[in-house]
Amino acid sequence: MNNIKVRFAPSPTGFMHIGNTRTALFNWLLAAKLGGKFMLRIDDTDRLRSKAEYEDAIRDALEWLGLSWSEEARQSARVERYNEVTEKLKREGRIYACYETPEELTFMRKRLLGKGLPPIYDRSALRLTEEQVKRYQAEGRQPHYRFKLLDGDIVWHDMVRGECRYSEKNLSDPVVIRADGTFLYHLPSVIDDVDFGITHIVRGEDHVTNTAAQIQMFEAVGGKVPEFAHLPLLTGKEGKLSKRLGSLGVRDIRRDGIEAMALCSFLARLGTSEPIEPFYDLFSLAKTLDLSKIGRAQPRFDEEELKHFNMRFVHSMPYAAVEARFNVGEDFWNAVRGNLNVAADVELWHEICCGKVVPAAEDVDFTRLAAELLPPEPWNGETFAAWLNEVKAASGRKGRELFHPLRLALTARDDGPELKILLPLIGREKAYRRLNGEAA
Repeated sequence: MNNIKVRFAPSPTGFMHIGNTRTALFNWLLAAKLGGKFMLRIDDTDRLRSKAEYEDAIRDALEWLGLSWSEEARQSARVERYNEVTEKLKREGRIYACYETPEELTFMRKRLLGKGLPPIYDRSALRLTEEQVKRYQAEGRQPHYRFKLLDGDIVWHDMVRGECRYSEKNLSDPVVIRADGTFLYHLPSVIDDVDFGITHIVRGEDHVTNTAAQIQMFEAVGGKVPEFAHLPLLTGKEGKLSKRLGSLGVRDIRRDGIEAMALCSFLARLGTSEPIEPFYDLFSLAKTLDLSKIGRAQPRFDEEELKHFNMRFVHSMPYAAVEARFNVGEDFWNAVRGNLNVAADVELWHEICCGKVVPAAEDVDFTRLAAELLPPEPWNGETFAAWLNEVKAASGRKGRELFHPLRLALTARDDGPELKILLPLIGREKAYRRLNGEAA
């Protein structure tokens, strides 16, 4: 099994969004489960739209997610190889020149659709005479090139969808080279997959038709056809494909305080028959991967559900997962994590408990009374309840009139973790001074 190899092949024409993040994750998990390798391939053949800042952002997102790669390549460095293969395929008659203009192709499609027929290219370019070709060339037309599909059914077993079958008669010969000489996605991807020994390809179900054509390209190039898995596309909470999902990026998710492993745990189980539950390392998550449990329906991605799951994730998050990020100590983390919205909130509460706070005094006479009733240390989880009972008996207060002034004096905030948790962390000296209106 050590020859297993998968790849994530993003185009650096935009920032990492939730859809291609899910694709990268499933490829990495599959490689980890099978004991294989994960490759990063930058598909930067679109010279106009590819930007270094997008490529940097992709790398940063993968590193944040923990999706490390053992090998890397970029398509812009391999054009000579693509030219070599395409020239061979031209000689063999598998790639042929077409001279239709975009306007003529549009007219052809509309005419076919108007007749109730599928808009499949009729291979009229293969019937051009030498004189017709010369006339087009004299007009200054530059040809684009198509890959010729062979007759018959194209069949493969998909790791998610089961048996997939396409008839060549229902497919257009795909354009592989534009009129300006640049390559489209199809053929360079196949050449790369063959040359780099890719054994498994996991991608979105919007590529299923591409796969049918690419299987014949693998065979034409002389490579072994990989195993394929096509994931159902995500939908938004509206129940339809959402433009928001196309723009919701890893940067936005990080900015919202979502933990990397919370996102990975959420995406790995979304749309499967298994419950979404927290995993705190990728290898443990990879062991549970079962592509056969992915449903055919398009799963709904809801940002609010992710945020709620992230909060649950943080509440049980082990200190080892945050130790390198927050210098708060394990006891402090374990004490407050169950009341945090996002992990970074621990720094706020560490500063409140251990740093200097200017109390928001609401009722100084009352809080001074409470200060005099503070019991001696050591304090524990029972201290607050015992102290509160004494304050309640001495003041006759209850409910908000009892709790709120104490919280404001001790933390200068209206909400947060329970005071029974915070009081021992603040300590008697600070609590006494804050209750007396002093900054401490």
